[in-house]
Amino acid sequence: MPETQSSPHTHTNTSTKADTLPASVISSSTSQEIYDVVVVGAGPIGLATAIGLRKRGIENVLVIDQTRAFRQVGQTLDLLPNGLKALKYLDPNAYEEVKNTGLGLLNPKQSNEQETVESTQKQQPPKASPQWVYKNLHGEIINSISLSFDDWFKDYGEGRVSISWYNLQTTLRQLLPPDLVKANHRCINVVNESEKGCVRIDCVGDTGIEVNPYAYWTDGQKNNEMQPQSSDIPPQELATKSIRAKLIVAADGINSTVRRLLYTDTQYHDFARPEYSGFAAIFCREITEVPKELWTKLEEDFFQGSTLITITNDEKSGNSVCINNIRIILYYRPTGELGYIIHLALPLDSLQGKSESSLINLALQELEKAGFPDTLKQLVRMSPPANMQQRPYYIHPASILDSVQVSNPTDLNPEANSATIPPAWSVGRIVLVGDAAHGMPPFMAQGANQGLEDALVVTTLIAKIAEENNWNDMQAIAKAFEKYESLRRPLMAYVQEATLKRSPHSSDKEWHDYSQQIYRRNFDQVIEAL
Repeated sequence: MPETQSSPHTHTNTSTKADTLPASVISSSTSQEIYDVVVVGAGPIGLATAIGLRKRGIENVLVIDQTRAFRQVGQTLDLLPNGLKALKYLDPNAYEEVKNTGLGLLNPKQSNEQETVESTQKQQPPKASPQWVYKNLHGEIINSISLSFDDWFKDYGEGRVSISWYNLQTTLRQLLPPDLVKANHRCINVVNESEKGCVRIDCVGDTGIEVNPYAYWTDGQKNNEMQPQSSDIPPQELATKSIRAKLIVAADGINSTVRRLLYTDTQYHDFARPEYSGFAAIFCREITEVPKELWTKLEEDFFQGSTLITITNDEKSGNSVCINNIRIILYYRPTGELGYIIHLALPLDSLQGKSESSLINLALQELEKAGFPDTLKQLVRMSPPANMQQRPYYIHPASILDSVQVSNPTDLNPEANSATIPPAWSVGRIVLVGDAAHGMPPFMAQGANQGLEDALVVTTLIAKIAEENNWNDMQAIAKAFEKYESLRRPLMAYVQEATLKRSPHSSDKEWHDYSQQIYRRNFDQVIEAL
């Protein structure tokens, strides 16, 4: 498939010098210790990177994060075969801990028979099915994906685990010595200190964190009230701590501060922040009281014994371009609450400033236009406004063609188009991984999984730098990070294209091709290529 080939920009522009980093805004420095690696971001990808580095003998590592405390945030995510394989290569013990945590908490094959019996006495389908079923508007099955670890293992040589973001973070964090993970360190500046052979990160600890407009659900107009705000004190006047490292791995998410600092005042300023993907979600946390008649209709037409279904205006066909389709994911909990998430293409301004009631009306309007049945519109009308949330999805494009409209890709001149070609994922001693490099909507559940692949590749290459004592060889460092990018970017371009078109679910052939290419990845070959 053409999108898996190397992009034409891997990479004449990776030679951006580290001395182009923004000048320091902080004159004071508080520590002379130089870490081998500082990881910015204590989410699952940053923590997995630190674990992988320590497994490879690099123990002089620090992980910093702007959060004031580690608390229960984030949604449930799916670790699929490629992500679990990458984690196993990073550290087999981390793999076992994560797998056991996920299977113990959320995997459907652990269902309790007594709970199932009790659930039949409520207004629910009688038995939980370990399938995620995709149906068309007539209730006909388009596709069905097993939720069982064992089924995935049989098909792809590795399983599938559902785990909450917080439980994944906590499981990984507990595998690191507590003093190596520092909360309340908000990065405000990165400065190349070539004379010391390192990069300096200036951090502040304060009572607020920056609002992340790119990766969180918001409650209609409550957005500005609900999220913690930045401190009113200018960063320069807060107590500053400076941390030095030979290498920095930026795993600080789609709203990456490090990425912003690297690119804001350069020709790549348009790529400093993520761009709107064109897709958004409207979410109702729960509807507690569904009339029996409506519930019966939903069960007969759609649920039919499942607990998790996607209903879409896709049809099973060879047409892989489904840009304007709508998908509504319906789910119910063992306690009886029903909820939904609607994924749809929307102009960004149609979401901004909308009240919770307006979100319900917007959802109904879009479902009506797409010809969704009255049963589903009736359910949406019952949504309690207080339970409504919305989220635009953003992206850091991995592919040049996602960002530049050209009639003939071979006409592209990297010099002439340098301002419109996505920048390299590294500058000098700093490398971006995970969502900081290539964040995207979650439709194919590959955000965390691809981040774990990044972590594996980057830790392997850094271990080689350490083994050959090339910490001060900028050419060796640049070559290593270029190798990381040349290996990872073409695959990410493919994954992002599949994500935005959401095509693999539309035909058996596309799903087979996608799943073979992504889930059956041979990591022995990946390591060998490094």
